[in-house]
Amino acid sequence: MAITLSAKKAIRQNKRRRAHNLVYINKLKSLIKDMKTLVVQKKTKEAQEMLPKVYQILDKAAKVGIIKKNNASRRKSRLAKMVDKNSK
Repeated sequence: MAITLSAKKAIRQNKRRRAHNLVYINKLKSLIKDMKTLVVQKKTKEAQEMLPKVYQILDKAAKVGIIKKNNASRRKSRLAKMVDKNSK
């Protein structure tokens, strides 16, 4: 358990930040999962329409610092490749 005031404050800050970050993380995971299920079900039209939404949340998460910029870029690339491969 935290003893000093600064350690107690750090715990409070971490709790607030985690709650804020979980919003982005959960949204990101659910969108990517939905995208992958659409690709598996061969629904390319819906997957292509969903791609900009996924890009948007990935960019926002990278901007805010939830994930790193290259991580977002890599995920976008892989999702685009998956959708493109499925459409052929």
